Amino acid sequence: MDLGLGGKVALVTGGSKGIGKAVARGLAREGAKVAICARSRAPLEQAAEEIAREMGSEVFPISGDLTRPEDAQRVVDATVQHFGRLDVLVNNAGSAPGGEILNLTEEQWQQALQLKFMGHVRCSKAAIPHMLKQGGGRIVNIIGNDGIKPVGFEITPSAANAADIALTLALADQYGRHNILVNAINPGPVETERWDQIVRGIAKMQGISAEEAQRKAIRSIPLGRICTPEEVADVAVFVASERASFMNGALITLDGGQRKALLE
Repeated sequence: MDLGLGGKVALVTGGSKGIGKAVARGLAREGAKVAICARSRAPLEQAAEEIAREMGSEVFPISGDLTRPEDAQRVVDATVQHFGRLDVLVNNAGSAPGGEILNLTEEQWQQALQLKFMGHVRCSKAAIPHMLKQGGGRIVNIIGNDGIKPVGFEITPSAANAADIALTLALADQYGRHNILVNAINPGPVETERWDQIVRGIAKMQGISAEEAQRKAIRSIPLGRICTPEEVADVAVFVASERASFMNGALITLDGGQRKALLE
């Protein structure tokens, strides 16, 4: 199936590892020109070189801290300056500290909202004018199932993800008429470097070993395993493509049917 992504320009935030890197690779495989953004320059450049070598396509690395509005604007503008346009924005960057409400500080709440939510806001705000000018585009928000299946020990990502879902639906309603289609993917546990940190955090809060926390996570998913970054990427690439031409305001749960109550 030709997804119609050949020659399109995509920007993937949080693109140096994990889900973002897998999405960038998937887009490049389909013939898109890809820019990737992350805070740390060295792993970002390494990821860009690796994907370009594997896929034989151009990958443009841009370092930036999306907690800073000026960086988000610079990253988007640099992509447009380098490639001449921006067809797809994949908002993937962001994590939030886990913890229960009585143990979380104001600073941790701000940390969660500044990157996991406001990073999506800032990049979308910077990208939409370019997409309006060229007659359309795609915004794919990779969020997480905490926003629709909240849990007490993950309350900051639950809140930030719920805000990202509201942002997705509002932008889809506002800009769909301009051929800017906005959709969200809500993964559950995904086998990344970040997941290892989450498992250790769950273990610490529940007073169990990391191995037991991992077993509980797997038991919470009827499929009996953790999702791979590539499985998320496959969905994201389709949603970003011309084949998803009537998909707008969709919230795609990609968690294997996870039952969060089994984690507690």
